[in-house]
Amino acid sequence: MTDSLERMNRRAFLGTSAAAIAATAVLPRTALSYEKIIGANDRISLGHVGIGNRGRELDRIASKLKSSHSVEMVAVCDLWTVNRQRAVATNTGYYGRVPRAAAQIEELLAMKDVDGVLISTPDHSHSTLLRMAVEAGKDVYIEKPMGNVLDEAKAARDTVLQSKSVVQVGTQHRSEPHPRAAHDVIQSGALGDISKVEIVWNYHGPRWRGREEVKQIRQQETDWNKWLLTKPARAFDPQLYFEFRLYKEFSSGIPDQWMSHAIDLVHWCMNDSFPKSAVSHGGVFAWHDGRENADTFQTLLEYRKGFLVSYSTSFGNDAPSFTRYMGKKATLINIGGEGSPRYQLIEEKGTHEDDADIDAKRGSKFILLPGETKLPPMGIDDLSLEHMGNWFDCMRSRQQPNASVNDGFAHSVACMMAAESYWSGRKVYWDAASETISDTASAQDLKAI
Repeated sequence: MTDSLERMNRRAFLGTSAAAIAATAVLPRTALSYEKIIGANDRISLGHVGIGNRGRELDRIASKLKSSHSVEMVAVCDLWTVNRQRAVATNTGYYGRVPRAAAQIEELLAMKDVDGVLISTPDHSHSTLLRMAVEAGKDVYIEKPMGNVLDEAKAARDTVLQSKSVVQVGTQHRSEPHPRAAHDVIQSGALGDISKVEIVWNYHGPRWRGREEVKQIRQQETDWNKWLLTKPARAFDPQLYFEFRLYKEFSSGIPDQWMSHAIDLVHWCMNDSFPKSAVSHGGVFAWHDGRENADTFQTLLEYRKGFLVSYSTSFGNDAPSFTRYMGKKATLINIGGEGSPRYQLIEEKGTHEDDADIDAKRGSKFILLPGETKLPPMGIDDLSLEHMGNWFDCMRSRQQPNASVNDGFAHSVACMMAAESYWSGRKVYWDAASETISDTASAQDLKAI
């Protein structure tokens, strides 16, 4: 089995001035035809909506691909004037030309020369803005989670599926070479029947609290009601504006931000996309700073293929993180937290009389890529480089990217189920026929029991 790993084939990887914007109405997607197929030598014109911390990172990633993939950021959009002006200056430096600046997404979507739109706004706005961008005829790179309100996520998915837009969801680990090699090992059957997947990703610190921008922003510098989008009106709150991941109406926190990546990899590797049920627990045990969302969280998800996923995160302790796929023939361990490229395959040798014999009886091997002679470093820069490049490639080929809208919808459902179970204190179930989350099992599942 270990010899076969060395022979695994891997996919090849990556190798104006500011002007006033015409007040043009955004046409619905059904009124547009996607007749322009971008050629290999045509420049891809990009617009970016929501350019905070993650947005600035995506801008940098895109700029690194400007020559190899012939792309340019021609327009930037952010509600906050500071972010907007900084994005203009940054992208001018990247491309040598000044991008147009828009305060509202509608302005950017009305720009006919913009081919693709990056969206890296707060969690609660992802689904709505994705739907708007696709209705405007744009290809889209949408940050995860794809949605955290079920009806909004459904509407976005349905809009994408009825369109010709190429949508890449920002679960970038699907495009990275080491997770892809691990995926192939699992799909090969080398682990045998897998009954459990364990994921533990920890961090020591008051995650998402203490953003310096909270003290910098003034209400007159942004559009607070536009930021709220689908949420009820409330007084301007700079902490909510920048630390939204701590507040349950806008984000589930750990599930939306961390578990979304982890469960998306499980769905991909196990070829099973929707949990059958979920039960969660946790609380604010480490950082009593006014946050609503848990700083210590755990959920158990059962899948229809017959395996259990355990996901756990603590922000109060940095104990070693890992992901473990447990099969009858072997265990595949990803050593480290999110994005770690170190995967070790450990063969099972049957039952053991005592723990002292286990290591001696097991064979193990790290998964290395062709040409690698030593373990990769635990952290790798530019984790979104291949993923962004895959989106650009698919914008030209019109093929489905590595993380499709269906994949995004599936990880969103899993995270919504975990969050709903946590807040309700009940076990919840996914009804695939009606696409609803409930606290009772479906008739089909009851019959299976």
